[in-house]
Amino acid sequence: MPAFPRRALLAAPLAAPAVLRAQTQARLLIIGGGFGGATAASFARRHHPWLDVTLIEPKTRFVTCPYGNLVLAGARQIGQITHGYDGLRARGVRVVHDWAAGIDAGQRQVRLAGGETLAYDRLILSPGIALRWGALEGYDEAAAEHMPHAWVPGDGAQTLLLRRQLEEMPDGGVVGLAIPANPFRCPPGPYERISMIASYLKRHKPRSKILALDAKEAFSKQGLFQDGWAALYPGMIEWVPGNRDGRVTRVDARGRVLETEFGTQHRVAVANVIPPQSAARIAIEAGLTDNSGWAPVNPRTFESRLAPGVHVVGDANIPGPMPKSGYVANSTAKQAVASIAAALRGEAPPEAVYFNTCYSHVGEDYGISIVGVFRPNAEGTAIAEVPNSGGISPRGNLPEQRRLEALHADAWYESITRDMFA
Repeated sequence: MPAFPRRALLAAPLAAPAVLRAQTQARLLIIGGGFGGATAASFARRHHPWLDVTLIEPKTRFVTCPYGNLVLAGARQIGQITHGYDGLRARGVRVVHDWAAGIDAGQRQVRLAGGETLAYDRLILSPGIALRWGALEGYDEAAAEHMPHAWVPGDGAQTLLLRRQLEEMPDGGVVGLAIPANPFRCPPGPYERISMIASYLKRHKPRSKILALDAKEAFSKQGLFQDGWAALYPGMIEWVPGNRDGRVTRVDARGRVLETEFGTQHRVAVANVIPPQSAARIAIEAGLTDNSGWAPVNPRTFESRLAPGVHVVGDANIPGPMPKSGYVANSTAKQAVASIAAALRGEAPPEAVYFNTCYSHVGEDYGISIVGVFRPNAEGTAIAEVPNSGGISPRGNLPEQRRLEALHADAWYESITRDMFA
């Protein structure tokens, strides 16, 4: 879908007026109804009810990326990770199910595919990621129907396709995964996926194997994951790092072949290809991204460095050392809303502090986690992790710790989705 001309964006004013409208009429427009956008809409109505909040989201139901791996294991059904928007409507959010076709930051307008044009005083853009089709030779949208990515949930079809392929493969087959280099959505996600697929195979197809081809040499919570794999799934998982020819550069989708940079070909029964990613297309078309493919933002307000009045939250921005996680999207969305409310009142933004907790299921009653606290530096030019603020699950034979962390993970999912949608 075409965007507004890029020159319109470049003509945007260099500084927004401090107070744009009477507080009772200030219009907050939000694009994207996921972890960042839904959080922003709910938080704005609860804490700044004088804001007129409109959420633009094409889908009527939102399937979360978190807990999609548990659907692969058979530990959740897709309906249990699917959420509607009636709760936000009940809070007074106008929810418009349409595609945002273009952003005119100069005129402070968003054009919808359905023909409507919406004006705003401040815009929060939370569009998520785009898969970079073609970044791996042979991998495009058609190939994803044979080698599902299951990384952008959409309506859940990709997750269900991968689940069905696992069910249909014979016992003794090999499941191949292609894992990209950083940055990408949910750094521990591929390794939780390996764990959940292994959990399914252990129960139903115990002679099967998992071959994980990774473009990186290390990954988040690596020691904890590998401890869990050794304890729960001995001999089932082979992880190949990038420096041992783990980087997949080409695929043959119909033949289910993964080819690495040194020309090694791996024919597998099921292939899950997680391709390289960028900010979603609308952020790129609106000129909100730089050469990295991601949107640079002010660390204190998450306002775009390229378009005043537009705040980019969620996975589409460059969050410094913070991971692209649902928790970070939730945390930064609240700071963006608080900063917008302050700006509309002619005040300075509140002090920023961001939180992340990332749980991963490794097996039944077996969870691990990592936490972090982040703040902008004194100059406000970058975000840094607060020294000694975070932590990671301890290693060792700690069954009660693992059981409790699995319970905590489930409680986290329930609480954050309620925070977003209830």
